Amino acid sequence: MNTNNAVVGDLDKVLNYPLVNLGSTPFTLMTLLAILFWLALVLVVNWLFRKWVVQRLLKRTRFDDSLQYAINKITGYLIVTLGFFIALQVNGVNLSSLAVVAGAIGVGIGFGLQNIINNFVSGLIILAERPITIGDRVEVGTVAGQVTRINLRSTTVVTNDNIAIIVPNSDFISHAVTNWNHGDPRVRMRLAVGVAYGTDPEKLRGLLMEVAKEHPKVLTEPAPELFFIGFGESSLDFELGVWTSEMTAKPRRFRSELYFAMEKKLRENGIEVPFPQRDVHVKTVEKNSKQQYSGSKEAPSVQASNAE
Repeated sequence: MNTNNAVVGDLDKVLNYPLVNLGSTPFTLMTLLAILFWLALVLVVNWLFRKWVVQRLLKRTRFDDSLQYAINKITGYLIVTLGFFIALQVNGVNLSSLAVVAGAIGVGIGFGLQNIINNFVSGLIILAERPITIGDRVEVGTVAGQVTRINLRSTTVVTNDNIAIIVPNSDFISHAVTNWNHGDPRVRMRLAVGVAYGTDPEKLRGLLMEVAKEHPKVLTEPAPELFFIGFGESSLDFELGVWTSEMTAKPRRFRSELYFAMEKKLRENGIEVPFPQRDVHVKTVEKNSKQQYSGSKEAPSVQASNAE
């Protein structure tokens, strides 16, 4: 019995041994364990509150999914921050005594972790202003894909090849970002096509309009258009402009399907898609002309011209 009491007494001394004094309040191992317990409790409460209260309330509103996601995220961060301060206060930690230490540590962190802090602030701006949201197709720098997750430090973008790319949030604030879904997912795609000289432009217009109308992903409003770009070296150059919402999902496949259909339609109607050609004309020099150049090293002239 005395042995048990001695063990309990030693354990009590270890747990209540002051590790550091915060003003007049000793910070012990027991205080640290209590704070960790409270923080774990805060995380559990945060998860339950967001899952069973915030999400259910937001689903009853008319807010779009991206705004609900932002509100849910920001609410979670506020709960964790508030819970952290409550945990310190409940366990007798005087926050005023930490002000000087926190200030000194903050300066060091500001210099050493400025990129992380920059991304953290950028994440808050993204969640508040929502220049990008979950599901948007974006292009920033060399990265192009669909936004699948927005965290405080980084954003996950998944390409059409199913490659997840982690982009720092500061890139979305400090760089130009193309958001194909922002405001209106409809975009116009322009597909270049060249046909041989002598082709009837009106006939070509009718055929390409048929191609556009037959594709299920092409929008009927706004209507497709054919633009006459100009007279090329080997072809009459046109652009088929079609409106679609497919750019936000699979733009390369959509463009490929249209080109396949255009090539088939032109081939069936005997319209040639030319390729660059060059005709070379060689002029022969008569004997008398050769005698005039007998003292010269110049060779017979060769002229080249583009075929039309």
